[in-house]
Amino acid sequence: MSVIVGIDLGTTNSGVSIVRNGVPVMLPNGDERIVPSVVGYAPDGRWLVGTPARNQYVFDPDNTVRSIKRAMGTATRVTMGGRMFTPQEVSAFILREMKSIAERNLGVSVNEAVITVPAYFSDAARQATRDAGEIAGFDVRRIINEPTAAALAYGLNLGEDQLALVYDLGGGTFDVSLVELMDGVVEVRASHGNTHLGGDDFDERLARLVAAKFEADHGVDLRQDRRAWARLQRAAEMAKIRLSDHPFAWIREEYIAEKRGIPLHLEYEVSRQEFEEVIADLVEQTTESIDRVLSDADVSPEDLTQVLMVGGSSRVPAVWELVANYLDTEPRMTLNPEEVVALGAGVQAAIIAGEPIDAILVDVTPYSLGIAVAETRLGRIIPDRYKVLIHRNTTIPVSKEEVFYTLFPEQDTIKVEVYQGEQPQASQNTLLGNFLVTGLEPERPGELATVTVKFDMDVNGILTVTARDRKTGRQENITVEASPTRMSAAQITAAQTDLSDVYAPGSVHTVTPLVPLEADAKLMERAHRLLDGNTLDPDDRAALAQLLINISIAQADRDKKRLDALSDELLEMLFDLESDAED
Repeated sequence: MSVIVGIDLGTTNSGVSIVRNGVPVMLPNGDERIVPSVVGYAPDGRWLVGTPARNQYVFDPDNTVRSIKRAMGTATRVTMGGRMFTPQEVSAFILREMKSIAERNLGVSVNEAVITVPAYFSDAARQATRDAGEIAGFDVRRIINEPTAAALAYGLNLGEDQLALVYDLGGGTFDVSLVELMDGVVEVRASHGNTHLGGDDFDERLARLVAAKFEADHGVDLRQDRRAWARLQRAAEMAKIRLSDHPFAWIREEYIAEKRGIPLHLEYEVSRQEFEEVIADLVEQTTESIDRVLSDADVSPEDLTQVLMVGGSSRVPAVWELVANYLDTEPRMTLNPEEVVALGAGVQAAIIAGEPIDAILVDVTPYSLGIAVAETRLGRIIPDRYKVLIHRNTTIPVSKEEVFYTLFPEQDTIKVEVYQGEQPQASQNTLLGNFLVTGLEPERPGELATVTVKFDMDVNGILTVTARDRKTGRQENITVEASPTRMSAAQITAAQTDLSDVYAPGSVHTVTPLVPLEADAKLMERAHRLLDGNTLDPDDRAALAQLLINISIAQADRDKKRLDALSDELLEMLFDLESDAED
């Protein structure tokens, strides 16, 4: 029987597990049970993953990447060792480390895995996670939601039916899921969350608090020095951890800056009260997801039998107290909150492998999914309406089919635009993909052509859309994975080869920059400054964003000729846009 492992690919830390003698267990990396999700390129040409990379971050942040999970499913690129990487490629380093850890512990080759993602991850982010797994050498058997995995881990220890709220606050993402545990079935009733809220934001707030004190005392802004800022963020993270168990913590960094040639040291004591005050609004935001989940499932706090705390940031006392007071229930943390997601992934892996575990997982889709349609009202055509085929919190796998009509009898082509979101106007939601259906014919002359549109979502939350002409049987379909951030099969193969070359322990690999990165990096920085500002009109903003995506794709494809042409186009666009902004 082949070995299938469960992996929690976390923002801050990652871990790998299996089920042994009916119990999920972590597979350790020496003395570590979880590994920092950090990747770096060392000065001697070695690639670093985990603790060595995290240690490097404080003195070489330009060649070290952390919290890459927040960029999954986007066109973001990061640079290490003079070379640009996609979020999938960086995540593959971490997953390859998980693979090595598993193989060292088990003494066999490990090629299959279940990987977890936040419940509120977009389709693009889920696809990017699958790409990362393939690059790392895994056959990704299943993608499951993190709160669901946590409930699955807890479900092994429950002897009675339960209705549990899983509150999952990790390093970079936040989810709430309402989970019913009944007769060995783990069923998710509803999910909601924020993929850009977590412990990283807590660290940032605390670091900014200390940086403001330092600037007031010395007139030096540490945020303007990447190395100093990286050191302060790391120190803030350590202080945050200490403040979970102590009322005060010292943040000390020697020689963190200099002024007129005089070295400056940082040394401040922060209190838990100060820390809680600067993160209060972030913690309060989590109640919105609690309310949404309870409302979607038509459940009141009194109906809950327990609240499960998951994720390292759930250890923060202010978080614990807010949840306890808001739900009037003492939260439960009997399993390590930093390991429970990986343990649950191990349980799901064991179920897939056919091991005798009395549990069945039933998950839901966190977003509504549908297409753009036009409606006719009082003789007027109203475009850009959103027709939902799969409503959020629908149990998966699921298949839904609806009938649609052309607007005019002579119309022989339609464009199917697939969206994800909850807004009534289609364009206000997230476009997942589109395709054309041509050669349409009405079933009878003079009538409108009839088209059936079918949505199929599998257990991994991956969607296939099919449109079929009722008269001719002509059909087109799309598996929603062809977004600009999706890697092609050729790109994945190339990335697999690169990773195999550079990952061997102790190997030294000198990378050759694809393009003169300094010039391009400056252009990209100018472009992102414009996008982050408020000076662009919607059309210019969309055009600039699309051009940046095209540049990222050209970089990922190693297409230097196209990259040079796009860089010239970007330079011209920036000149025009910046000139307009000055006027």
